[in-house]
Amino acid sequence: MKATVERATLLKCLGHIQSVVERRNTIPILSNVLIEARSDGLRLMATDLDLQVVETIAAAIDLNGATTVSAHTLFDIVRKLPEGSQVELAVAGEKMSIIAGRSRFSLATLKRDDFPVIAETDLPTRFTLTAGQLKDIIDSTRFAISTEETRYYLNGIYLHAMPGPPAKLRAVATDGHRLARIEIDLPEGAADMPGVIVPRKCVAEVRKLIDEYAADAPVELSMSPSKIRFKFSTDATLTSKLIDGTFPDYSRVIPTANDKLLKIDAKSLSEGVDRVAAIATTEKTRAVKLALGRDKVTLSVTSPENGTAAEEVPADYNAAEFEVGFNYRYLLDILAQVGSDQVDVHLSDAAAPTLIRESDDSAALYVLMPMRV
Repeated sequence: MKATVERATLLKCLGHIQSVVERRNTIPILSNVLIEARSDGLRLMATDLDLQVVETIAAAIDLNGATTVSAHTLFDIVRKLPEGSQVELAVAGEKMSIIAGRSRFSLATLKRDDFPVIAETDLPTRFTLTAGQLKDIIDSTRFAISTEETRYYLNGIYLHAMPGPPAKLRAVATDGHRLARIEIDLPEGAADMPGVIVPRKCVAEVRKLIDEYAADAPVELSMSPSKIRFKFSTDATLTSKLIDGTFPDYSRVIPTANDKLLKIDAKSLSEGVDRVAAIATTEKTRAVKLALGRDKVTLSVTSPENGTAAEEVPADYNAAEFEVGFNYRYLLDILAQVGSDQVDVHLSDAAAPTLIRESDDSAALYVLMPMRV
């Protein structure tokens, strides 16, 4: 194998590839990236056995062939090479040489035949979203993905079709404390899709790839009950196993009869919460209290170690006065996703779930469980 490629092109590709590779592996070859010199360019692949990413980049191919080499080591080498340099990759025996200008490296390789590949068969359900739509789906929900491994079925985004009219593609994530839901018009070909839970790591890697594409660039999604594949144009494909579990009936926790409506400027509320939370330094003091009064909300935090903080924020509120507490970080996460100036907060009482959305017809909605204060 022998190929020459621009350093910037190779570095960008390795940036995507190497983040899939776990730093510690009991199987040595899983630390490696598979590099194939082919007639259509240089094809790179990495996997952790649950997730696989493949990317093809332009390169001058002098000799076809394939090998595997340490992904993180190769990434570090290319990252430190001079900008604008041409990188020559060549394999002889069990070594791969990397030459760029006056720099020369020789890395140990492992056989290409031992590299595991997630089955690349066709997946039955196939439809297309734009990169912009996929970005909105991920950004609106992934902050609510649970990190609690014992509830593994919550460790991803639940993607499923909702019959109409109008039919919708819906994405949901929850960790039991907050819930995020967004829906878009159901794309053609998605009506018979299985309900799937896309793992957190897959979501993170797809989100990184999205930034490389224009908002209107097509992304082809194909899936079966056990796998999902994201194909970005012709040069990058990510395939992942799905979480084998049943997502809970989330609709039961979305309140429909909250009778108290607070309309407030999202930025003012977010900045106010952030300021009073400056004294909240421990797990127990993460609660911010909202005292709702006529046309105002008083935010306050009490910390036994540091003292108290309070701030008044103007708002449109005409219901009965009462107090409710929230985890300030969870509240800030939700407010960060609001795209409009104003946010509608639908409340019931200090112990009931609170519904937050931009407006009644917005694509996304959020549910936040209160805290005792």
